[in-house]
Amino acid sequence: MRGEADNAAGGAEGPSRPQPLAIRAWGWVVDGLAVLGTGMIGVLMAIICADILARNLLGGSLPLVSEFGALALVMIVYLQLATTIRHRRLVRSDILLNLLDAPAPRLRMVLECLFDLVGAVVIAVIAWSTLGMLERDIAVGQYIGVTGVLILPTWPFRALILLGAGVAALQFVFQLAYRLRLVAAGKGQTP
Repeated sequence: MRGEADNAAGGAEGPSRPQPLAIRAWGWVVDGLAVLGTGMIGVLMAIICADILARNLLGGSLPLVSEFGALALVMIVYLQLATTIRHRRLVRSDILLNLLDAPAPRLRMVLECLFDLVGAVVIAVIAWSTLGMLERDIAVGQYIGVTGVLILPTWPFRALILLGAGVAALQFVFQLAYRLRLVAAGKGQTP
C-alpha cells in the first residue's frame, strides 16, 4: 500500500521486493543531488567560520562570503528539493487528507494527484525562469565579487539550481503518473 506506492514513485520506503533498475537509478540521482547539497552546507559553514576568524583576528572580512552565501543557500535548497519530495518530507497540511483516508480513499488519491500536478507546474516554472537567468549569466559573463580582488562566475550556481529544480519537477511528475495509474486501476491506496 503506502510502501508499494512509494516504491514505484521513486520513494525509498517499500516492501522487500526488488525495484527495477530505472527506479533505483533515479533514486541515486535524486539522493546524490541531496548529498551534493549537504556537502555544500559543509563548505558554506567552513567559509563562514573562516570569515568570522578573519574578522576577529585580522580585523577584516574575507571577500565573496556574503555573495557566495546567498547563491549557495538557494542552490542547496534546490539540490535537496527532489529528495524532500521523494521521501515525502515536503511541508504540507495533511489534516483533510487524513480525514478522507478511510471514507473516501479515491478522493484522497485525486487530491494527492492535484498536489503533485500543481507542484510539478510550479517547480517547472521556476526551472524555466532559472534557465533564462542561466543563459543571461553565460551571455554577459555575470560574476560576483570585486574585480581585481576576487570574482566568481554565477553560471555554475544557476546551472545547479536549474538541475535541482528540473529533477524536483520530474519527481513530482513521476509521483503523479504513479498515482494516476492507481486511480485508473480503481485502487484508493495512498502513496
